[in-house]
Amino acid sequence: MSGVLSREWLLSETPASRAQAAWVRRYRGWLQLRSNGLAMVGLVTAAIMILASLAAPLLAWQDPSAQDLAGRLAPPSLAHWFGTDELGRDIYARILYGGRVTLGLVVAVVLLVAPVGLAVGSIAGYLGGFADRALMRVTDVFLAFPRLVLALAFVAALRPGITSAVIAIALTAWPPYARLARADTLTVRSSDYIAAVRLTGAGSFRIILRHIMPMCMSSVVVRVTLDMSGIIQTAAALGFLGMGAQPPMPEWGTMIASSRAFILDQWWVPTIPGVAILIASLAFNLFGDGMRDVLDPRQR
Repeated sequence: MSGVLSREWLLSETPASRAQAAWVRRYRGWLQLRSNGLAMVGLVTAAIMILASLAAPLLAWQDPSAQDLAGRLAPPSLAHWFGTDELGRDIYARILYGGRVTLGLVVAVVLLVAPVGLAVGSIAGYLGGFADRALMRVTDVFLAFPRLVLALAFVAALRPGITSAVIAIALTAWPPYARLARADTLTVRSSDYIAAVRLTGAGSFRIILRHIMPMCMSSVVVRVTLDMSGIIQTAAALGFLGMGAQPPMPEWGTMIASSRAFILDQWWVPTIPGVAILIASLAFNLFGDGMRDVLDPRQR
């Protein structure tokens, strides 16, 4: 009975409070997302990969850094599900632990770029004038260079490593969020809703923080989910080029780089990390498409 009542409460056409209205909107969005089969496949796949990476010490029974030169380049078997690499290390264990590095790097980048891009775009769009021109010209400078090339330049200016890769990708990934937030801000800043808030005496900072940025949040969330696959590929590319995670740290791009000489004879060594990158990227793309259908008002 309580489940029925809860469902009726969540599907109410006349919410009794702002909190209920928010929960009704979220629940209806979830129902719409759940009805999209491909989006749910992406969500479930991404969740499984994240949980498997977090549970790597429980799921991997071998040390990802333990070397066994006598068993190097062994094909997949019951002892080594994904085979071993050129140093005899278990690829299955390294894939699980490598997911921690790659997916953790993606989460760190998203936590950096989304707030920065949202803030820059909202400020530029609301204030206009010189602030808008200055912030957008800086954004255009970053957009003028390919993301990977600019990330390589930043890593070279720092030093190769995970921290440098996070900073480099974050510095190159925020401009699209700023442009998107600015476009949404220009749409809502002249609305009656914002005018009413302004008449109450609210300052620019409060209006941007409490009223403009929440209005832009849905578009930014959609962009984040769609961008995560690109961030995964950029992180793997930096690792492949020796600018990201450094050996012997297990990271998918680094694993491909160290084993590319065996791609013809021992195909499983570079192929399995590549398949992991492909599955993760595809999962986030499918999930992002579903989130766009739910959150983007232009898709309704």
